[in-house]
Amino acid sequence: MQHGVVTPEFIDTLKSPSSTGTIGPKRRQPMDPKQSARSTQADEPLPPHTPLTNYYDKDAARSRYVLDLFNRTAKHYNTIELLFLNGGLLYRRLSLRRAGLKKGMKVLDVAIGTGAVARGATRLVGSEGRVFGVDPSTGMLGQAQKVFKGPLTRGVAQELPFASDSFDFVTMGIALRHVSDLAATFREYLRVLKPGGKLWILEGHTPRSGLGHKLTEFMWAKVIPGMTLISTGSRDAKLLMDYYWDTVDQCVPPEGILAALEAAGFENAKYELVVPGAFCEYTGTKAQRSH
Repeated sequence: MQHGVVTPEFIDTLKSPSSTGTIGPKRRQPMDPKQSARSTQADEPLPPHTPLTNYYDKDAARSRYVLDLFNRTAKHYNTIELLFLNGGLLYRRLSLRRAGLKKGMKVLDVAIGTGAVARGATRLVGSEGRVFGVDPSTGMLGQAQKVFKGPLTRGVAQELPFASDSFDFVTMGIALRHVSDLAATFREYLRVLKPGGKLWILEGHTPRSGLGHKLTEFMWAKVIPGMTLISTGSRDAKLLMDYYWDTVDQCVPPEGILAALEAAGFENAKYELVVPGAFCEYTGTKAQRSH
């Protein structure tokens, strides 16, 4: 997601098209967790993965590429969810409940997409609570409006257009790899959370073992993109799933993400492997104010 203040001028720049690039078979080494920790400690920008130049010319073009890709594929996103029998919707709601989300809470769902997390959160907080959604993609916001009736805002994770100490929960589902700076993103999440508030992030997972990685790569880099093309008839949708795998495969490892969470000021930062080769979770808490 592009880093910057959400102004009319900024929105205009996001509407311009970008080239889609091509896919290549070359596999890069994921970012070293020690390098991630050093970046975080030095308060330098911490990208979520190494540049994927098979898709865009240089890292500076990544935010525009990602936004354009999601705008073009938003209409196919729920079809892709159907490939998994919409099981992700139930899992997200149960996971949020386990993390402590309950009636009356105020929630911010960052990168709301088509509303998969927000819909589950809305059911849990009930009429006494409220869920807000934010996303930089007009395409995704348009799809979210079809199933989610809460307030929607156009914005980016690195500079959230919300007041400090506003939310009991901040959530993000399968989108952390698309921010431009993990350190800035986590600082913003901490800022908008109320004291004692909780962060919940669902992300993709890649096994470290050679066999586990090969099996996961076969499924996510071959089978699922192929099924996506057949079910949607869209090469853009297939490209989205190709890109999904490459970002997961090259993402900063859990140690680096936990280090960034702690450096931002989160307490009890934790990582939990949910489904090997598919999903993992990160959680953290904003400290209570001392009296």
